[in-house]
Amino acid sequence: MKVILLTILQCFLLASGQVCFKFAVEKITKFQFSWAYAVDILTNWWLLASGICLISATVLWGFILKHFEFSVAYPITAFAYVFGILAAIFIFHETVSLTRWLGVGFIIFGVILIAK
Repeated sequence: MKVILLTILQCFLLASGQVCFKFAVEKITKFQFSWAYAVDILTNWWLLASGICLISATVLWGFILKHFEFSVAYPITAFAYVFGILAAIFIFHETVSLTRWLGVGFIIFGVILIAK
């Protein structure tokens, strides 16, 4: 049970990092060799938040790999897709088709099978 909860937390951090990264790249202006562009990148708080989430996810993943079976932990990372779909709906207000929902359902079902 511990591996499941830790891996789901890792997936949440991974998906959060990607959401923050999407916000970050949307704020970045057109590339140019200038101090203004460098300052724009260095003061992009979404980029910092993305880095923190992704580094945290990586450190947690290292802990998971060290202490749990890879054959159980790795398939659970598919839950990142579930968090991605939820972010698409609730944060980016995207429409998710029935086939994507079916895919998410299969992912959840597969994770349940592997976790048992």
